[in-house]
Amino acid sequence: MEWLTLHQHDGAVTELQLGHGPMNALTTDFLLDVRQTIQALDSDPDVNAILLSSPFADFCVGVTPETLKTLDQTAAVALETALNQLFLTLYACDTPTIVAVRGRVSGEGMFFVLASDLRVSHARARFELSQINQGTGFPRALMEIAKASLSSNTQRRLMLTGQDIGPIAARNADFIEIIADDYADLERYSLTEARKLAALPQDAYREIKHELRKDVISSITKQIATSKDDPGTTRVA
Repeated sequence: MEWLTLHQHDGAVTELQLGHGPMNALTTDFLLDVRQTIQALDSDPDVNAILLSSPFADFCVGVTPETLKTLDQTAAVALETALNQLFLTLYACDTPTIVAVRGRVSGEGMFFVLASDLRVSHARARFELSQINQGTGFPRALMEIAKASLSSNTQRRLMLTGQDIGPIAARNADFIEIIADDYADLERYSLTEARKLAALPQDAYREIKHELRKDVISSITKQIATSKDDPGTTRVA
């Protein structure tokens, strides 16, 4: 897993740095490794918060059009399965999750933001759900997370137009909590928030989070379980 780096911080915070250069484009192998790492951190009693970050100019550009063009049907299904599994795992993670966003966050990469518990953004970040521009749809887990995390107006604005928005608009849309003016502040603010969540009673946090998200998690799980004979969505023509 050379594209993933773990940093241990005081306060029982572990930072998971996504390092699939140069812009964390999502591939099946990368998705599977990120999921495995999050599962391991979630089961570690010494980890009370997980901070997701990236060292690159762009946080994550999702699945690129170039990648999509190379996929046959089998590979496309494997990619979609990995997308569903990773973002369901992140959304259902018992451990508090925080994401520190810089640069561009596009397409499926947006679900590192939407599936996390608390989101901190750099002042020059840009956010877009660009599937409509690529002529593709959303895998089942991602669609349900978007419906649960975004207001109906924000769904319309992002998902039906493909336009990008900045951090102030994202904060007004309630999927960004904190904006940092520079990269030093981004790191400091995100670590501060991670330590706050890590200091909360973890059993209570887990129980409340489960109650808040259980209906969405159940819906995703059922949809995935009943789609084995038809695993694709509108992603693959």
